[in-house]
Parts: sequence; structure tokens; C-alpha cells
Amino acid sequence: MANHKSAEKRVRQSEKLRLHNKYYARTTRNLIRKLRGTTEKAEAIEMLPKVSSMLDKLAKKNIIHANKAANLKSSLTLHVNKL
Repeated sequence: MANHKSAEKRVRQSEKLRLHNKYYARTTRNLIRKLRGTTEKAEAIEMLPKVSSMLDKLAKKNIIHANKAANLKSSLTLHVNKL
């Protein structure tokens, strides 16, 4: 365990940040799953910008890698266009 005050604070901060990142990553994953499960084109077209925006925000904050966000957006766009 940490012996310095600053190290103890860092442990608290990193735990809080980890939970915050986990929440947003999980929320985005659930939306992606919901979008992939959608069979209605109108609903999928409506959801795509929201999901893309969330992926961009996660990539911007380094919660996920920028290339992963781009790959997910590309595959989701292809999925929506095939509907």
C-alpha cells in the first residue's frame, strides 16, 4: 500500500477515474449492441449519430483507442446501410 500522502491520493483518484471510464465504456458497448440488434432502418439511422458521437468522445478521452473507435463506426455504418 502507498506510504506517501500523494500516493494515497493518487490511488483514490485512479480508482474513481477507473469507475468513471468503465461506466461510459459499458454504456457505449450496450448502445452498440442495441444498434447491431436493430432490424428497423429508421431506428438504426436515428441511433447511429448518437453512437458515433459517444465513440468519438471515448476516443478523445483515451478511454478507447482512436483506431478502435474508427473501426467500430465504420462497421456500424456498414450495418445500418445494409438494412
